[in-house]
Amino acid sequence: MGGGHHHSPEAMPKAEQDLELLKKHQVPIPLRDHCAHLLVPLNVCRQETLYSPFHCQHQRHTYEECQFIQYERRAKMKQDIVKAKQAAA
Repeated sequence: MGGGHHHSPEAMPKAEQDLELLKKHQVPIPLRDHCAHLLVPLNVCRQETLYSPFHCQHQRHTYEECQFIQYERRAKMKQDIVKAKQAAA
């Protein structure tokens, strides 16, 4: 039933970002997270297609998948912290 979701390798979060590239493309500071490297090509595509909802779907999906992977990582880290606190108590 179902099975696990296999993430695309290009959607994997990166801890190290090219800050000069993000600055050049005017990515807002709150969006400069582990998935910012995918936001630059997505925004370029959006600007080139005048924000058409039928274009840039692959870039948007890849960016959103990266955001989801990062959310899963944060949720697991929180779960591990809670378990460690419970074990220590």
